[in-house]
Amino acid sequence: MGVLSGNPKDEPMHYGEVFGTWTFLTAAKGMVAGNQTHLNHAGDEDLRKLLEETIQTARQQIEQVETLLKDNGVGLPPTPAERPKAALENIPPGARFQDPEIAVALSGEIAAGLVSCSKIIGEATREDIAMMFGQFHTQKATLGAKVLRLNKEKGWLVPPPLHQSKAEDR
Repeated sequence: MGVLSGNPKDEPMHYGEVFGTWTFLTAAKGMVAGNQTHLNHAGDEDLRKLLEETIQTARQQIEQVETLLKDNGVGLPPTPAERPKAALENIPPGARFQDPEIAVALSGEIAAGLVSCSKIIGEATREDIAMMFGQFHTQKATLGAKVLRLNKEKGWLVPPPLHQSKAEDR
């Protein structure tokens, strides 16, 4: 039996797995804090629900990755402080994030998370780590579809210029 056979949880994590999961964890913790702040600024109820779902999903992912790293003797990155709740009316209009800006930031965050999950899946030699990040990828893709739908429904989506083929003009 080699080092990479048997129960994957008994296998050591390689440096790429450690770095990838630790970095993912750091970013996820930062995103929770950022989304808590965005939640204070969001006025649209559908956007607020989506932010809350994103925060809850990230917290579950954080818990799983922390358990993985602790079980493998890896120190954890610091966790930002919980953001206090604020009343939207108390945030001056010029200092407030607008709902379309929050939705764009959420879309970008989800896109970056998809790339991160894919990278970790591709680097993993432990099946349990690849499967965990496969689940995270699916969760993020589902959230991404919800944000896209919300952006379309609210009229917040700003598409890039459409390309018209020159061949059609002939």
